[in-house]
Amino acid sequence: MSNDTATATAAEPGTAPEPLPHGLGVSLPTAEARAKTEGTFPYAADLWAEGLLWAAVLRSPHPHARILSIDTTHAREMPGVRAVITHEDVPGTALHGRGRADRPVFASEVVRHHGEPIAAVAADHPDTARMAAAAVIVEYEALDPVTDPEQAFEAEPLHPDGNLIRHIPLRHGDPDAAGEIVVEGLYRIGRQDPAPIGAEAGLAVPRPDGGVELYVASTDPHADRDTAAACYGLEPERVKVVVTGVPGATADREDQSFQLALGLLAMKTGCPVKLTATREESFLGHAHRHPTLLRYRHHADAEGKLVKVEAQILLDAGAYADTSSEALAAAVSFACGPYVVPNAFIEGWAVRTNNPPSGHVRGEGAMQVCAAYEAQMDKLAKKLGVDPAELRLSNAMATGDVLPTGQTVTCPAPVAELLQAVQDFPLPALPKDTPEDEWLLPGGPEGAGEPGAVRRGVGYALGMVHMLGAEGADEVSTATVKVHDGIATVLCAAVETGQGFTTLARQIVQETLGIEEVHVASVDTDQPPAGPSCRGRHTWVSGGAVERAAKMVRTQLLQPLAHKFGMSTELLQITDGKITSYDGVLSTTVTEAMDGKELWATAQCRPHPTEPLDGTGQGDAFVGLAFCAVRAVVDVDIELGSVRVVEMALAQDVGRVLNPAQLASRIEAGVTQGIGVALTENLRTARGLVRHPDLTGYSLPTALDTPDIRIVKLVEERDVVAPFGAKAVSAVPVVTSPAAVASAVRAATGRPVNRLPIRPQAAVVTATQ
Repeated sequence: MSNDTATATAAEPGTAPEPLPHGLGVSLPTAEARAKTEGTFPYAADLWAEGLLWAAVLRSPHPHARILSIDTTHAREMPGVRAVITHEDVPGTALHGRGRADRPVFASEVVRHHGEPIAAVAADHPDTARMAAAAVIVEYEALDPVTDPEQAFEAEPLHPDGNLIRHIPLRHGDPDAAGEIVVEGLYRIGRQDPAPIGAEAGLAVPRPDGGVELYVASTDPHADRDTAAACYGLEPERVKVVVTGVPGATADREDQSFQLALGLLAMKTGCPVKLTATREESFLGHAHRHPTLLRYRHHADAEGKLVKVEAQILLDAGAYADTSSEALAAAVSFACGPYVVPNAFIEGWAVRTNNPPSGHVRGEGAMQVCAAYEAQMDKLAKKLGVDPAELRLSNAMATGDVLPTGQTVTCPAPVAELLQAVQDFPLPALPKDTPEDEWLLPGGPEGAGEPGAVRRGVGYALGMVHMLGAEGADEVSTATVKVHDGIATVLCAAVETGQGFTTLARQIVQETLGIEEVHVASVDTDQPPAGPSCRGRHTWVSGGAVERAAKMVRTQLLQPLAHKFGMSTELLQITDGKITSYDGVLSTTVTEAMDGKELWATAQCRPHPTEPLDGTGQGDAFVGLAFCAVRAVVDVDIELGSVRVVEMALAQDVGRVLNPAQLASRIEAGVTQGIGVALTENLRTARGLVRHPDLTGYSLPTALDTPDIRIVKLVEERDVVAPFGAKAVSAVPVVTSPAAVASAVRAATGRPVNRLPIRPQAAVVTATQ
């Protein structure tokens, strides 16, 4: 804080300090910000309990193998080992899964991916547990892995359910329609890992009633509880999930298989059991972004108007289904992007392979197709000889247009306005053509490049995502607001994963009740369910439930006063803890009006229903949509193929800004994650084996890789069906940014750039090119 600011905000001697700003529209800091920055925030890896045992999991070294035998004798006989469990020790349902229950807790007959759990051990020391896990003798018969998703159609079934998880044939318009200009492309998107910064960890504590409590960084505690109860053969009431220490999530936070193993070990030993996964175990266990193969053909008329889009989209789901069905629905539905396309014919498949498992990662499905359809738009612009941004503008979608699924876009869709904003924003200055300013060279201060080999490129991309679940998902959340002694408490099972829900809940209550001190209770499954923390759900459904509960408490508070003064509650307002009437007759504080009473209310929020896509990919499958435009500026060393992102300019429709600082940080984080997708992040495999499962072999973008991120425009056109009119903001920058970077590299090099992340050889320009 500057001295000027400190002077301006300091209270005069003898006067009360000014109340801190609060309520919606204010940059209220997060409640746990100080604890996290000081290192005192209790993450799941910090948990402890009396009589604690340590767990370790034995994982398969093969991507595909038949299990001939499992011998746990040596492991059980080791000093300090308290329990060893395999598939034979699962008392309930042996299969689990987020989207479809097809994944075994422990492999029994067949191993389907590298790192699949085989057994788990509990011991009195973590080193003992790991040595005992390594002492479990498993005899395998190695099988040829199916690692090419195109081969999965003809390969022998890898699973009793077969290799095909879902096929969506979308048909929209006239199949015989054709344009004068046709461009085609083949695109590949790599496997991105969510790479949670905090360690995946958990603690299981046995209960006196034979049940168990799981202390984990879950993002969907009630679903995790129900899965665990089914596997344990218990009623859900005897399993409790307590959410603790979530360090942030851009996907499902935890690998469910180790959560399930923890509970089994705790019930078998009668002791608390803890597991902290290594980084290698995290890479092998949790779900990744779907690697995707995309074939596209775009038709346009001579003026550049899109006539028809044809596409084939193949998602590699890995060994199990997980949420691949939902990801495929998003990919097929948004395969044409936020453009008006009268005729669309899309074939989408999700298949099983022996590659690492794929699942929910921010912007799943939508990100992969965005990279492809924006590459197609660049090809069209080049073939037509027109400006790429102008081509996009002439085809941009607006409210009232129809998606290829047949659904009418009823929400605000200011796509052209967003693109125009980034197009009009001034470009950054050109780099100095001198070797002294080394930071301006791709590769950083130690880069080997020469200034004369650097080419600048400017690229554009438009992206879209859906909010909430889709295809008939029952989106509902419940919240309770209690007020006593001038303090409000919010109880809601919405997990804070970094998206800012706890801060938003505080702001909603402050805005509605005028109470500055608001606490948000910790989350466990004793509370009513709120659903998973993804796709901006909690801003919408959980925030909506908190608002409704707070308004009910407001009515309870104001009703007696309104009755006493002979007026309706609508004529009373609450501001800064004071209740006043429109005519000034009534003026009192919230504390005085409470008069020691405790008020509380519980409410639900459930958006309007959606429907599954039918046999031709048609249906009103989505509650709401969000849009984004990004302009990327890059410098490319055309001799070395190194790329430096200079600037990302972004415009986004957000509905309404609820917390300016929080919104900006979410957008900046999304852009940075998108840059990782574009340039560095790819979990590589060799015949199904994960190569370098660590943060050395898997390169995340750092602060030095992050460019200037300019938020040039936020369109606040409220969505009337959403609480507060706000839209989710985190996913759509992730979806759009990789396509924009690839577009800019194409502009700088003239190369097609049809693969993400962009490999150096794809950005090298030879003398003949």
